[in-house]
Amino acid sequence: MYTRENFALAKEEIEKRRLAAIAEADARNLELRARSPRIAEIDAELTKTGLTLFKIACSGGDLAPLRERNEALMKERREVLISLGLPEDYTEVHYSCPKCRDAGFVGTKMCSCLREIFFSKNLASSGMGRLVDKQSFDNFDLAWYAGSEDEARRMKTNVDTARRFAEGFGTHRDNLLLIGSTGTGKTHITTAIAKEVISRGFSVLYDSAQNIVSAFENDRFRAGRDRSEPESDKFLECELLIIDDLGAEFSNQFTVSALYNLISTRQNRGLSTIISTNLSAEELAGKYDGRIYSRIVGSDYRVLFFSGRDHRIFK
Repeated sequence: MYTRENFALAKEEIEKRRLAAIAEADARNLELRARSPRIAEIDAELTKTGLTLFKIACSGGDLAPLRERNEALMKERREVLISLGLPEDYTEVHYSCPKCRDAGFVGTKMCSCLREIFFSKNLASSGMGRLVDKQSFDNFDLAWYAGSEDEARRMKTNVDTARRFAEGFGTHRDNLLLIGSTGTGKTHITTAIAKEVISRGFSVLYDSAQNIVSAFENDRFRAGRDRSEPESDKFLECELLIIDDLGAEFSNQFTVSALYNLISTRQNRGLSTIISTNLSAEELAGKYDGRIYSRIVGSDYRVLFFSGRDHRIFK
């Protein structure tokens, strides 16, 4: 699944940071030794005494004299650095994350730095684009619907339902169907859900029904000729799939079959799906056969109705 790939990419990025920090420290050490012969002498002696300490420890000898010598050398090294106008830790490795020292984990727990990179990788591959930077639960403006008491009440219920869906993701495998005309807030809500679910470490894909159907068509026509992983597999495997603009895709026997297979397979696997459409329930019934309609308007999906003025026009 692509989340494993994203996690591998995140770990690779952390490892690059770690190696870069070590390389920079090595470069500073080389530069300093060239600049100060005494530093070079101290470092050479410290290397030798380190090996000697190991040998004495293995033989059970007295370590105290050698440790005192090491401490004296380290003190002199710090004094030389200060005399050169450099900080005492000039040649130490300066990791980008001091908590995990760019390892990605503190003990067995994932560090916040790795989690942040993983989150950004998942966002980038989700298909949400820059929407996640602009749309969230916190900036969904219910005041827009204040002109109608019924609309305001309905939209508050929609937002509350969507928030519970997102915050409880992983403890349930629910499905949502968002019905409403263009500009009534469906995309904003699905983006807010996606952002929250991704932040919790789950895989999310967002794409139009047309693009999803096209992926299945491409796999169909290259079957037997291309051994690469089917393009449509990601839609069958991600933990949350958001299908945008259902009903706008070109409809024929194959596309209907592909959509039914997608919806049915995900339900059988216990994977959550959110469908957004500009069509009414009656229009959906007229466009799709009973198999699809019963799947998405039946008990398997919680239906949220959106109404009101088109935000995109009046903003």
